[in-house]
Amino acid sequence: MGLEIIPYDRKFIRDHFSCGKPALDNYIRNTVTKDVKSGVCTCFVIVDGQQRVAAFYTLSTDSIQIDDAPDDLKKRIHYPHIPVILLGRLAVHKEFLGQGYGKLLLVNALKKSLHVAKDKIGAMAVIVDPIDDEALKFYKKFGFTHLPDSGRMFMTMKKIEEAFEGVKG
Repeated sequence: MGLEIIPYDRKFIRDHFSCGKPALDNYIRNTVTKDVKSGVCTCFVIVDGQQRVAAFYTLSTDSIQIDDAPDDLKKRIHYPHIPVILLGRLAVHKEFLGQGYGKLLLVNALKKSLHVAKDKIGAMAVIVDPIDDEALKFYKKFGFTHLPDSGRMFMTMKKIEEAFEGVKG
């Protein structure tokens, strides 16, 4: 049976969640319900057989100033801000590390972002704010690059679309 990534529901058990990063643990335990309810973000989860959150990610809209954008985007955009989708948080419970959950969540988030950018709202890229060096290496491994003069990383929708060309599912 394959893993299923589903929308967050407050009924899921979160108080046990521990990924080793207090900010992410605290978020899923204490803040996510309020953020989802208020529309600040959407959250998607993998739950285990007992309905406990095993992994999660969040998406929301954002923008970056044109001055902070890479040169290739600056040439194509004539607005002060560039619309993007923020992959705000991505975390896997320690118990499930090394089993591909992080990659699975990232691929799912990029597919959702591409779909939304093509069919629902405009967005030029997905951006992330790596929480530490481990996260930075993770995103870099999957093709994210640094925004100039920023700790943020990005991947253009064009690059995401090219990555999925010819991939089934």
